[in-house]
Amino acid sequence: MPELPEVETTRRGIAPHVVGRRIVSVTLRRDALRWPIPPEIRDELPGQRIDAARRRAKYLLLDAQSGSAILHLGMSGCLRVLPDDAPPKRHDHVDLHLDDGHLLRLTDPRRFGALLWQPLGHTHELLARLGPEPLSDDFDAACLMRAAAGRSAPVKHFLMDQRIVVGVGNIYAAEALFQAGIHPARAAGRISKARWERLVAAVKHILAHAITRGGTTLRDFLDPDGEPGYFAQELFVYGRAGQACKHCGSVLRAADWGQRATVYCPTCQR
Repeated sequence: MPELPEVETTRRGIAPHVVGRRIVSVTLRRDALRWPIPPEIRDELPGQRIDAARRRAKYLLLDAQSGSAILHLGMSGCLRVLPDDAPPKRHDHVDLHLDDGHLLRLTDPRRFGALLWQPLGHTHELLARLGPEPLSDDFDAACLMRAAAGRSAPVKHFLMDQRIVVGVGNIYAAEALFQAGIHPARAAGRISKARWERLVAAVKHILAHAITRGGTTLRDFLDPDGEPGYFAQELFVYGRAGQACKHCGSVLRAADWGQRATVYCPTCQR
């Protein structure tokens, strides 16, 4: 599933092509993806200008005058800017036709993505209970310590809770914990402030670097130009069970906690 760096890469890729453009019409080749596509997409978007392309967690928002179209890429979705006469293929489900002769196309082979609507002045229920953005100043060691007080949940599960901080999925949680030297099974409530500070710094560094590398391509993700992300070439633990740790040479171990496969270094992470 595309994580925060992949979604941010997509946002940065499409923004120069769609912001300031007016939506001439909308083509829906399906009535639903993961959820039904609301009628406002077809009824309200045509004729409106896209004023901004934003990201909240793993959601993309296209802000118009009467509300925002909310896009989620699911497990295999991607957005492409194409000439308006580009013929659709089998999994091309949505086209937003722009006033400059181009279209924004949502392709989603598995149909786990979403296209939803947020009226102006409202917050969609999917966005209402989200935690702070990990690259913002609101995400710091103090906020994690407050949320972790008394919690026995493994720190990796805690870090992936979208109510605690958004957009830190399985790949980046594993890599950040390795960089911070924290064992993924350690209880969140038993981590010192100094270690939280290291973990926050690791999360920010890894996510920011992954964005510059275009995200992590494991199977389906391509950026809006059709290019894969290259951060996968720099992974230290994720997907490397049984291989040597790049820092100490120990054999990386795999474990399954809460139906989430986790790879870690038994020497570097405590």
